[in-house]
Amino acid sequence: MIDPQGEARGEVPDDATLLRSLGLLTTARRLNDQAYALVRQGRLAVYPSSHGQEACQVAAAQVLDAGDWLFPTYRDTIAASVKGVDPVEALSLLKGDWHCGYDPYEHHVAPHTTPLATQLPHAVGVAHAARLRGEPTVVMAMCGDGGTSEGDFHEALNFAAVFRAPVVFFVQNNEYAISVPLARQTAAPSLAHKGIGYGIPGERVDGNDMAALLSVLGAAVDRARAGEGPQLVEAHTYRMQAHTNADDATRYRDDAEVKAWVERDPITRLRAYLTARGALTPEIESGFTSEAERAAGHLRDGLNQDITPNPEDLFAYVYATPTPQLREQSALVADELSREVAPS
Repeated sequence: MIDPQGEARGEVPDDATLLRSLGLLTTARRLNDQAYALVRQGRLAVYPSSHGQEACQVAAAQVLDAGDWLFPTYRDTIAASVKGVDPVEALSLLKGDWHCGYDPYEHHVAPHTTPLATQLPHAVGVAHAARLRGEPTVVMAMCGDGGTSEGDFHEALNFAAVFRAPVVFFVQNNEYAISVPLARQTAAPSLAHKGIGYGIPGERVDGNDMAALLSVLGAAVDRARAGEGPQLVEAHTYRMQAHTNADDATRYRDDAEVKAWVERDPITRLRAYLTARGALTPEIESGFTSEAERAAGHLRDGLNQDITPNPEDLFAYVYATPTPQLREQSALVADELSREVAPS
């Protein structure tokens, strides 16, 4: 709907919506870069950057209502933050401080998942339960192209289709599952085609086009809320940086491939479109930059705080009613801690 040169094709969302999206994208890019810096400073153990594919995450969270659920992957910190989760809390898991870092029920954002696609059956379960209760809840279930190669992905699609669960499966196809290119994962014409075998409509969208993402995902959410069942949306985008800071992307792709995607940057094209329309002024853009720096400073300050973990928390959040084994283990740890002698 908005091409890499910022030219519009068709009916795009209004300027106010796209300006808000550009502001969120600006903050998202700054948070990605700040998190990467915090890894190098030893404040994060690992960070899977979404630099270059932020539009997917900003759009996914924007089209949801407050009561809708978001089920993110480990790369979807931006989506969680747009949905209302404090980025400091969202990254606590990757720092190693907490099991999750935030209360999933407060903003209806499920815990970030590191195992591929395991969150998808859970997402379908939440959507199915909401439908049985007569609630208007829609679930956005996110995964990457690598996640579509997992059995959980197929089980989730099949269950959702049979029970017409109000869930939108949103696949961010960034062309690599770590080092494995898409061509080595599937022979299907596209990942959107995978929904056909399960009776789920599929649609492919430019994952770097904010206008198209808002349109396609918004329509999918509306259909799910209206009781028309699930949908699969594949966003074609690109991971500009390495899989994580522990990955060496130069071993499986060359600089020319990455450079070709720089021209398709979601921020650049949206900025060009809004500037040409006169909707984006230097004052507004300066405000976006200031907010992005404020958010980065908050993230930096939050993750620079040293946390003293309480070992007893290991047992406090496993079951609502602790099992005999957990009580025994907790008592053992408490006894060992009580025997520790403070250094002189």
